[in-house]
Amino acid sequence: MSIYHVGILVGSLRKASFNKKIAQFILEQEESKFGYRLIDISELPLYNQDFDDEGNPPASYTRFRQELASLDAVLFITAEYNRSVPAVLKNAIDVGSRPYGKNKWDGKPAAILSSSTGVYGGFGANHHLRQSLVFVNLLTMQQPEAYLGDITTCIGTDGTVESQKTKDFLRSFKNAFEQWAERIIHTKGQD
Repeated sequence: MSIYHVGILVGSLRKASFNKKIAQFILEQEESKFGYRLIDISELPLYNQDFDDEGNPPASYTRFRQELASLDAVLFITAEYNRSVPAVLKNAIDVGSRPYGKNKWDGKPAAILSSSTGVYGGFGANHHLRQSLVFVNLLTMQQPEAYLGDITTCIGTDGTVESQKTKDFLRSFKNAFEQWAERIIHTKGQD
């Protein structure tokens, strides 16, 4: 039975997204203390403060914010679009941080794993995402950093993580994140 609830946000809407395949691999790993689940961001309309100011946010905003409130930690798995964060992921961060004073991200431990078909592994997206996460006060793990370059060589024709080296790296990253998250959660509990 899991003690800690971790939401995975994937920065890609594509059905055959490599990042969704990485997320699926994480979901399939057994762990007793940490339970992972995908958080759907595909239905969130672009953030418009008028929704909140008028007291009539879309149902998808309300659902998403409730899901975030129930999480102990967050794992971002993202592609890179034009050397930055995909718009759908930035929008999710904005929706979760509003209305003003009700930031659902505040103080939660987080980690980022980025990937790309190129050799840089989504470096630009990873670092741009970090900037937003700092502002919404997600306590983002600094090390190890996770950039998966040449992602097409890591995923098999059946859509699963095929490379043993990648599997080992992902397990190691997941373990480091869980240690980070547990330390942050325990520190918050002592306040």
